[in-house]
Amino acid sequence: MNRVKTRRSFWRIAAALLVVGLLTGAVIAEAQNDKKKKKKNDTSAADTGRSIIPLSDEQRIDYMISEVLGAWQVGDTQHMHKNYADDVSVVNGGWAAPIIGWGNYEMLFKQQRAAMQQVRLDRSNTYIKVNGATAWACYQWEFSAVVNGTPSAARGQTTYVLVKKDSVWLIAHDHTSVVQSTQQPATDRPAGAATPAKPGS
Repeated sequence: MNRVKTRRSFWRIAAALLVVGLLTGAVIAEAQNDKKKKKKNDTSAADTGRSIIPLSDEQRIDYMISEVLGAWQVGDTQHMHKNYADDVSVVNGGWAAPIIGWGNYEMLFKQQRAAMQQVRLDRSNTYIKVNGATAWACYQWEFSAVVNGTPSAARGQTTYVLVKKDSVWLIAHDHTSVVQSTQQPATDRPAGAATPAKPGS
């Protein structure tokens, strides 16, 4: 009789320990899942570039222009493209027809950029106006570089028309005017010579 009671007690204790073990395992597994989810959420927030302090549309556009001009200086068209609409229209500083579409613009930009070294581009007097899902920005710029082995410099102004798509601002139209060349007057340029590629286009 005592053996039967002992066996029953043993099996009750074993069953209780098994239940406790399963519950403890479930709690630990849930805690680990929560930790993984939190880490994944933290990583995805960091990957999307969301800042802790939300920026106004004007501040986001200003930052985006800085990114575009930084990528422009180093010739990184892939980084530039993320800020341009695929159907962008670009008016350059020279006497030429507008460039329509990112693919056409990228091809011409790469051709001009290949001839440049020691590129420097400074932006000043930026004005940004947001109106719903559209905006415009204008700024002055000073450019200097060695172009085809010759020091070159120019000053000008750029205006962007921007559209907001899926909460991201994209340049839909880019218009640049060269105001003053400090190196070579326009009359001394060979026929068909391009104005030095300008900021943003």
